[in-house]
Amino acid sequence: MSDLREAGLASKAWPFEEARRLLKRYSKKPPEKGYVLFETGYGPSGLPHIGTFGEVSRTTMVRRAFEVISDIPTRLVCFSDDLDGMRKVPGNVPNSESLVEHLQRPLTDVPDPFGTHDSFGAHNNAKLNSFLDTFGFEYEFISSTEFYRSGKFDDILLRAVEKYDEVMAVMLKSLREERRETYSIFLPIHPETGRVLYVPMKSVNKADGTITFDDEEGREWTLPVTGGNVKLQWKPDFGARWAALDVDFEMYGKDHSTNTPIYDRICEILGGKKPEHFTYELFLDADGHKISKTSGNGISIDEWLTYASTESLSYFMYLKPKTAKRMHFDVIPKAVDEYHQQLRAYAGQDTKGRLNNPVFHIHGHNVPASDMVVPFSMLLNLASVSSAEEKSQLWGFMQRYAPDASPETHPQLDQAAGFAVRYYNDFVKPKKVFRAPTDLEREALEDLRERLKVWDGGLDAEALQSEVFACGRERFDPLRDWFTALYEVLLGASQGPRFGGFIALYGVDETIALIDSALAGELV
Repeated sequence: MSDLREAGLASKAWPFEEARRLLKRYSKKPPEKGYVLFETGYGPSGLPHIGTFGEVSRTTMVRRAFEVISDIPTRLVCFSDDLDGMRKVPGNVPNSESLVEHLQRPLTDVPDPFGTHDSFGAHNNAKLNSFLDTFGFEYEFISSTEFYRSGKFDDILLRAVEKYDEVMAVMLKSLREERRETYSIFLPIHPETGRVLYVPMKSVNKADGTITFDDEEGREWTLPVTGGNVKLQWKPDFGARWAALDVDFEMYGKDHSTNTPIYDRICEILGGKKPEHFTYELFLDADGHKISKTSGNGISIDEWLTYASTESLSYFMYLKPKTAKRMHFDVIPKAVDEYHQQLRAYAGQDTKGRLNNPVFHIHGHNVPASDMVVPFSMLLNLASVSSAEEKSQLWGFMQRYAPDASPETHPQLDQAAGFAVRYYNDFVKPKKVFRAPTDLEREALEDLRERLKVWDGGLDAEALQSEVFACGRERFDPLRDWFTALYEVLLGASQGPRFGGFIALYGVDETIALIDSALAGELV
């Protein structure tokens, strides 16, 4: 056994824990289909969002871990439920009024309001594929419409007819009494209107695989369940899809967790083996409320990528997926700096350490080196004190601190400088509040200024940090009150960087001038 596999079998990183659980599924014999299948689902009624990214990203992490500990081939499919009926007209599309007449028709039968694709479903599917391709995910796309209409789902649909009463019994237990009276697992697609109908069944014929029902106008119809004439309600569809594709692993949010026994049982009734599943906690906004696409109270993919790299978002997704996490703009700088800390650590780690490092689960065996010689949080403070409007303003300071660095040799740092300027102007600048120093703080600041005036130690961040400590050590208890004063008086913020590192980056003379401005009351 290779050292890598041995380390993976012992790793406590959550993707390896999931991968080992999945490996036990085939401890006695390998899968008959010849591979292990990972699946993620997508509802194409809207554009891909941060939850879509998280699901595919995290599933990819488990898949990557599985490939370390097993030789069984793997596949990842992204399944789009695009045969679903359009329940309401989206408010964020052009010519939305033209879609009203297409309500309840499958999304792939609704004209594309953007005029770029054959249907609204195809438009959103294309957005999904582009979205996933941008992040470099390896996956196969499956359209529900194609799956139903091509006949690939026919065997499972016929089995659902055969096992109709059993599947209905599972579903009826989970429904309110008034819903039970009209519920059916089958949703016929009207031969004339093309609408997905939510109507009760008059009969389900096992002999010829047909259903009989009355439409909304009271006309009776009989349709075969095969060939895309009928789709399954979403909960039965979940379990039926697992059975049809022989899915081995799927993860979904906590809001699905109460349905897991339903999905599992339907999968088993239809002749499948329930997959391994992983339930992750939901994201919260800054106030601790569940993030909702409808209310728009969270941070979107585009917003995160306006202020930080894709990799920092992947890092955030890796962390404690079973813990509810607040996801708002203030978490971005911390995620960026922690990601680069892990990159730097990876280079010196042994195999065990590397497999426990989040960056392995983000990059696999191709972990890049970090060129962030200046932390993102420090760039934000630099942008603040220099009132930077362009990243070129930050490079003037950075190249004095790190003479060998340039946008060409340090592309990550260059990208981060651009993000920092944008983040500072949008989030930090509007919230900056300076205050005047107290008498004790003024005394300490004057001491620091005098020490810096005679400083001849160059841009040694640690030595400068010792000088900062010396000014506060005898005056402040606890010492953190001194650093809080530095941030609030000089930077207009409640927290900040290691101040010796800040002086080294900003410059000794510039810091003296900053202290003079603060003591003169010019910053307040």
